Amino acid sequence: MSFETLLENASSVLSLGGPVVAILFALSVLLAALALFKLWQFHVMGIGRHDRAERALNSWLSRGEESVAASLEGDPNPASQILVHAIAGAVHAGGDAQRLAAANEDIERIGSNLVASMRRYLRVFEISAQIAPLLGLFGTVIGMIAAFRSLQEAGAQVDPSDLAGGIWVALLTTAAGLMVAMPASLLLTWFESRIAREQRVMEDMAVSVMTGRIAERKIAGVTAARLAA
Repeated sequence: MSFETLLENASSVLSLGGPVVAILFALSVLLAALALFKLWQFHVMGIGRHDRAERALNSWLSRGEESVAASLEGDPNPASQILVHAIAGAVHAGGDAQRLAAANEDIERIGSNLVASMRRYLRVFEISAQIAPLLGLFGTVIGMIAAFRSLQEAGAQVDPSDLAGGIWVALLTTAAGLMVAMPASLLLTWFESRIAREQRVMEDMAVSVMTGRIAERKIAGVTAARLAA
């Protein structure tokens, strides 16, 4: 199918569906652009890539040297960024309870900002998934009203094919609304799942620095003692 044929088909659908389909078409273009932007943003931020952060965390837990944070310089991954701030906060606290509490609050603030950055523009997908079916239903209702008004005006000379054609055009808006809403909902779910996984890694990094993974070390120590016995 040639590009000219696609344009003709799109123009035909827009003319049949009226302004509602035009709005839904514009919304679909906006969502496609935002989806590409979010994919680019996640790639630039390194969402899901935690190798450098894991190595730095293991070095910190084994040696406790602040210099390990330098290995994360230039890493845009949110987990790496929160790890750098957590190490700086732990060094600044130096075991003092008040300083440690202040450091935790500051880390939470930074983490919230990073999550907000990852979630930017996702509200558009959420709103689109909710409003697109309603727009389609609105177009259908308007189309049905027009079809039955034509039926009334025709009186006894009504042609059933005209009524069927009007209903078909009216239902076109509902289909268009669902075609916009379903991908928007799927994209929103996928982006949110990626963000949720990244947030869990960020929280694990920060807590591991502040607590030194006490519970894991204790269990490992008990296990080693039992094996030695």
